[in-house]
Amino acid sequence: MRVAGLVLAAGAGSRFGRPKALVAHRGVRWVEHAAAVLGDAGCAPVVVVLGAAAATVRAETSLAGLVVVDNPGWATGMGSSLRVGLAALTGVDAVVVLPVDTPGVTAAAVGRLVALASPAVLARASYAGAPGHPVLIGADHWPGVSAAATGDAGARDYLRAHGAVVVPCEDVADGADVDRPEDLVT
Repeated sequence: MRVAGLVLAAGAGSRFGRPKALVAHRGVRWVEHAAAVLGDAGCAPVVVVLGAAAATVRAETSLAGLVVVDNPGWATGMGSSLRVGLAALTGVDAVVVLPVDTPGVTAAAVGRLVALASPAVLARASYAGAPGHPVLIGADHWPGVSAAATGDAGARDYLRAHGAVVVPCEDVADGADVDRPEDLVT
């Protein structure tokens, strides 16, 4: 199976105070970290969707070897970035989707999802029983996910309605979304 990686990094990070793609933690920008996690788990290609501060992200980060696409509708929410990212994919059977603001996700967690890949699969990581990221979406579902992805919900409702496989990952990762600086675990 060919499995791509998709980093959603287009938001302005209004609650964080700046675009999260540009946040550095432990010396690495989140956009670079997310792309590396996907690549280290075997995802190829890795697509990064940019929006707010796209020119600054390109200038201040290393995105070599990645497919970088712009989402002109980034302000409408994560759903539009998911649609733009899915539209950029060709020749793969599935994609692992990782929002840029989940810096505790590891290649081991992504690898658990990659191991389930097929065009028909839907799966998502869980942490202590709560659904989280990353998410695995088989190519057969891309049209349905794209149609359902609106606002900041992304694929959440589609995954729920279509019975996504739940993959426990709390033993290998922290799936917390980091919305504010004080949410960041040092």
